[in-house]
Amino acid sequence: MMKGVELTPELQEILNANMDCVQERRTAREAFKDIQLNIDHILFNTKYEGLKTKETYETNSKGVEIFSKSWLPGAKPPKAVVCYCHGYGDTCTFFFEGIARKFASCGYAVFAMDLPGLGLSEGLHCYIPSFDALVDDVIEHYSKVVENPEIRDLPRFLLGQSMGGAVALKVHLKQPTYWSGAVLVAPMCKIADDVVPPWAVTQFLIGMSKVMPKMKLVPQKDLADMAFRDPKKKHLTSYSVIGYKDKPRLGTAMELLKTSQEIECQLENVSLPLLILHGKADIVTDPSVSKALYEKSKSPDKKLNLYDDAWHSLMEGEPDELILRVLTDIITWLEDHSAKK
Repeated sequence: MMKGVELTPELQEILNANMDCVQERRTAREAFKDIQLNIDHILFNTKYEGLKTKETYETNSKGVEIFSKSWLPGAKPPKAVVCYCHGYGDTCTFFFEGIARKFASCGYAVFAMDLPGLGLSEGLHCYIPSFDALVDDVIEHYSKVVENPEIRDLPRFLLGQSMGGAVALKVHLKQPTYWSGAVLVAPMCKIADDVVPPWAVTQFLIGMSKVMPKMKLVPQKDLADMAFRDPKKKHLTSYSVIGYKDKPRLGTAMELLKTSQEIECQLENVSLPLLILHGKADIVTDPSVSKALYEKSKSPDKKLNLYDDAWHSLMEGEPDELILRVLTDIITWLEDHSAKK
């Protein structure tokens, strides 16, 4: 239910469509994008003038059409490049739009892509048959972006949120010296115990995932309820019309579980400059593993910010003052590390 929006029969029909196919997701985004940009949320209440934005559809080496977007500062050349990896079931065209505009207004060239099977990129909705293959798709896309002669010599940073934090870490582990640093917001280094089904159920699901990987069968509580602390912002998640809201697919759930276990075992191999931000009351991804990443990673340049009482969605679901604090902490760190470079 969308507060304050009169849904015409046409809009309701678009919302009710099966979002498994990318065409329905693209139709829904087109119909709702102006409505999304005008919701009452601090990320959209600030207007920025003069930014250059561009949306692109490009077929990758596997024949999958990937949607991407860029936000560049208008007046001056950018001081660094930020490449974003979004979270589970998400897209770079809703809440991140407000975050990207903020960063671009501070002088950064911001690039984002919808992961295969998510948002406006091709693929069965929220089906990740191989997390490693998905990471390769991200590497292929951002390596091409960064090689643009206009930005090739700038510092380049990964920004990963939740599952995107796991993507960013995996990208770094495959490209150990390529990136100037990473900002990880509530990274999925371990899925919190509250989200993982009981052991016996997990064993059953692992077996089933080999036979029916695309089935939407994994029991799960409402993620918005678990991720957004500010009740005024919780209902705004309904405006994420192309976000994945069904039960997780078996194959996807098993890949996420396997990936978080792999990352937990490789924390000491992480070597790039790091800013890790996590809410102490996060029950979606485990803040204690962010602490372990900070302690175990071999990077000589690392910082951990833990926020009292904060939940999972630090940049979207917290009270305004905390959202502003988190964004300021990220921008301050980027400023510091862009200058160092």
